[in-house]
Amino acid sequence: MSDKKGNRVRKAKTAAWQRKEGKNPEGGLNAKGRASYNKKHGANLKAPQPEGGSRKKSFCARMSGMKKKLTSKKTANDPDSRINKSLRKWKC
Repeated sequence: MSDKKGNRVRKAKTAAWQRKEGKNPEGGLNAKGRASYNKKHGANLKAPQPEGGSRKKSFCARMSGMKKKLTSKKTANDPDSRINKSLRKWKC
């Protein structure tokens, strides 16, 4: 990419959590994606907790409700949709 004078200009990359390299193919974000999100937003995202606990119960209840109310029938039945992948990852 060049500016008006013909000098090369580097295009800023988007954060890893927005690109493929920050996403887990099985759903959710991988460690790199969580780290970049935390850095940009000052957040504290944690890895999934599929073994159980209060975070799992809360996540499963919240996401199951979202799946029922906020997704189309096509998305709800698609095994490759982001919401279904994340629910599988958390073993909901």
